[in-house]
Amino acid sequence: MTKILFSDDHEYIRIENGVGTVGISDFAQKALGDVVYVELPKPGATLTKGGQAGVVESVKSASELYSPVSGEVVEINNDLAGDPALVNSDPMGKAWFFKVKIAHENELTGLKDEAAYNEYIKGL
Repeated sequence: MTKILFSDDHEYIRIENGVGTVGISDFAQKALGDVVYVELPKPGATLTKGGQAGVVESVKSASELYSPVSGEVVEINNDLAGDPALVNSDPMGKAWFFKVKIAHENELTGLKDEAAYNEYIKGL
């Protein structure tokens, strides 16, 4: 079963078989505006929960990308290098950023499900 959770920093993680696919939420891409560049972690990199995992640059600003969990990067989305605008057109689908092998399942407890995340962004 696939489960999607969100961080307070507007990253999502779609969990399947101990691997999380990470990207930014629709709310985040709208706030950024037109994305022109995405810097991703290297495959094999070890990430820590809340640690910087990359950068997303838009015509308005640059924003750090944080990892919602600790683990090893097992794949990155190379499509974003040639077409960073995918982040604006399909943030929760084709524009995923990287996949991480989750090191500590208990780190997922601090993340929000979709209903809680939608409630959270109402106040922003």
